[in-house]
Amino acid sequence: MKITAKEHYQQLRVLTCEELWTREVPAFNKSTGNDRIQRVAVVRAVGVVFSECGTPVERDSARSWLQGLLRDPEEKVRRYAMTALPKLGADTSEEIELLDLLDKSSSEREVRHLSRTLEKIGGTYTLERSQSAKGMPPLRMIQKAQANVARESNPGEFDWEASFNFTPGIRIHLHCRSGLEEILENEVIEKGLFRVLQRFSGMVAVEPLRDFCLKDIFTHRCFSSAAFVLGLADSSAESLAAAIGSAKTLRFLHTFYKGPLRYRLEFTGRGHQRGLIREVTDRVFALNPDLINDSRAADWQIDIQPSGNKQGLELTPRLKPDPRFAYRLRDVPAASHPPLAACMARLAGPFQNEIIWDPFCGSGLELVECGLCGGVDRLMGSDISPEAVDIASGNIASALGTSIPADFFCSDFRSLSTSLPPVSLIISNPPMGRRVPIRNLELLIADLFETALRVLKPGGRLVFANPLPFRPQGQGLKLVYRKKMDLGGFHVHLEKYSKD
Repeated sequence: MKITAKEHYQQLRVLTCEELWTREVPAFNKSTGNDRIQRVAVVRAVGVVFSECGTPVERDSARSWLQGLLRDPEEKVRRYAMTALPKLGADTSEEIELLDLLDKSSSEREVRHLSRTLEKIGGTYTLERSQSAKGMPPLRMIQKAQANVARESNPGEFDWEASFNFTPGIRIHLHCRSGLEEILENEVIEKGLFRVLQRFSGMVAVEPLRDFCLKDIFTHRCFSSAAFVLGLADSSAESLAAAIGSAKTLRFLHTFYKGPLRYRLEFTGRGHQRGLIREVTDRVFALNPDLINDSRAADWQIDIQPSGNKQGLELTPRLKPDPRFAYRLRDVPAASHPPLAACMARLAGPFQNEIIWDPFCGSGLELVECGLCGGVDRLMGSDISPEAVDIASGNIASALGTSIPADFFCSDFRSLSTSLPPVSLIISNPPMGRRVPIRNLELLIADLFETALRVLKPGGRLVFANPLPFRPQGQGLKLVYRKKMDLGGFHVHLEKYSKD
């Protein structure tokens, strides 16, 4: 009973590089005619398995074999080879061979596969050949080749100091976790660089009060991402492309970025839209060849999301790492989201001569954010994980140097609390029992409240993310703030208590 190429591939996919190379590849090489076509799945399997498991020498051998198959008399074999090659990191020799094949091919299907392969590996030679091609080369192939060249030779960089001249109607969306909007809004008001327009779930809309630069936006620490609003368009590819390629978009990009203008396009909440993305980005490139779609490593992202009966467009700088949190040398599993740590610190303030303790310090982000607020005399962190203590200590030193005395203890918070000095603030994002198993989460939270009563000075505060609908028993801690927030797929309450 014959099996399909897909079924044959699934059988070959689980083999080792050695099994493929010593058994399946020789069998394929010896085959002819219909038997060769029946065995073509081995070409795909070699590309996948060797890219995942092969040594550098093995991958080089596999790439050389695949390159040879580009000259195979069977078109199907050539198509499989050109699809497998990019997985192994094809270089200029394969690029040139594919371009030669593109010039010679008369098969529309093969030309389509060649173009898609050259979109992935094409570079300088592809761009040079496109200038002398007899027919008009596919715009997508040229666009992707430009992206590949730019990524390798001129990736570009953000200009943090460049000033964007004030224009009425400029709108910026500061996105945050749901539940943190009020804290973010207060931060914007306090800094006074932008005016708050509206507050939505998970977002605060602002506008500049004067000329501004990227650094002005990123002085705010409580948002997750900042997006420039490009406007509205209808759902047609033509309308979306016109909005993306508009003078407004180009003004943002040219002001804040030095280098080739590469962007990634996403349709928010609509699942995979590969066909529409290809159509829109091709139209954008045809309108303005300076705007290059690069789905791999672009520094800008354009998000399209429903807004009434229209589509809203936002332009977001993709910062990795985010310069606000570049002090993070390492992280622990389930570490706090940095903007959440910043929000918690703001909620805990204002600070004056504070002695601060995080009983579940993890990566130390809450302590760092408190230290950056000023008014802190001493920081203390504890955790039962020696690795977490080491990571938190390193992050504190990276962010604050030696400006604030900091002590760390590898200890259970309950036993440590009896030896601590009086504390003015306990701040923590405790384990939630999701990534790190907790035997009795309710008892852990109850013990945290009890410890806070014992350790805090009169007037001291407890600020933490409470994973349970749990309140302290008896008198002593007064709830002054409670807000439900999204912690990435589940909800907790951000709470603040003061000690009587």
